[in-house]
Amino acid sequence: MQAEQMWKVSTGKGVKVAVIDSGVNAQTPSLKGQVLTDEVPEAVGYRATDDYGGHGTTMAELIAGTGAGGGLKGLAPGAKIIPIRVKFEQLKAGADELKKTPDPTEAIRAAADTDAKIINMSFGAVGPSSKEKAAIEYAASKGKLLIAAVGNDGLKAGDTIGYPAAFPYVIGVASTDSSGTVSKFSSSGGYVDLSAPGQNFPGWCDATFRSYCDNVNGTSSAAAIASGSAALIWSAHPDWTVNQVTRALVDTAGRDWPKNKPSTYLGYGAVRPRVVLANAHYDAGPAHVDPLAKENGGDLLAKSNSSPASSSAVSPTASASAASQAGEKGSAGGDAASASNAAASSSSDGGSTTWIVLGAVAALVVIGGGAVAVTRARRAG
Repeated sequence: MQAEQMWKVSTGKGVKVAVIDSGVNAQTPSLKGQVLTDEVPEAVGYRATDDYGGHGTTMAELIAGTGAGGGLKGLAPGAKIIPIRVKFEQLKAGADELKKTPDPTEAIRAAADTDAKIINMSFGAVGPSSKEKAAIEYAASKGKLLIAAVGNDGLKAGDTIGYPAAFPYVIGVASTDSSGTVSKFSSSGGYVDLSAPGQNFPGWCDATFRSYCDNVNGTSSAAAIASGSAALIWSAHPDWTVNQVTRALVDTAGRDWPKNKPSTYLGYGAVRPRVVLANAHYDAGPAHVDPLAKENGGDLLAKSNSSPASSSAVSPTASASAASQAGEKGSAGGDAASASNAAASSSSDGGSTTWIVLGAVAALVVIGGGAVAVTRARRAG
């Protein structure tokens, strides 16, 4: 990704990224001074820096690690992290602690009320939750860039849809290897918007933080790299809206198929923030037009009464209306091209959602919330 060249232009300085995960250890050498513990909303602040699995800390380092002490240096080392710890099955605790630790839906709403421009969600579920859908819409209404891992079910029969990546207004990120080929484990479908490297990273894999483990593979890591990419761009162009940052990511993504026929494997292609940073006069297009309006079922900003002074904000009502009208996302046209790069549904009916951390260490939790219909149509193929 030519990080050294990009850092001459931008390091992500001035951009805050909310990392909703297993917690973020603020005391690793690479994260000292990078974690904004005083900006964690009180409602979701319970033990936010107590990472019980190492996953959240790895994601934070991939985004904004400084590399100090031999640690991971993230793609946007000038960015800052707002940690929000959520409960997964891996959290072995008593009833009191489980009660105090927020679920992902609460975390998304709380992150939306912070100064974070980007919300990284390296977790997923096989069925949508109506509560989570509403939380996503709320965060989108606040002008946040929502980035999520699409899932690691590429080798499984059926290749299940991953939420929150499958929701409108969320950038779903697939994983590639060092050659740019889609990872065999990476989930596919109409909810894949972009791809990023997701293999062969070192990372923390337990709560001891004694040493890194090798080969931390997953779409979790890819989502973190996409978040770091967005932070670099937004830092270089602090006046851009979420629409412009999204458009820059989509338009400059590396692909060998038509842009109007996104792939079910790699979406619009591999993130390439260097293309934006290399052009000081890069035109990101209109601030108030959603570049993924077709995928999202309509243009949020066009449906709102936003003024130029609040261009990133739209009403939750407008967001909900747009989501309910989601139509076909792209087409199968890009699949032939993406399949040459490839190594190789639906909604739940229950009233609960199973969550999983989408990295090397898997963890689960069940949360409440009625099932809703799939609102982001899969591409054919």
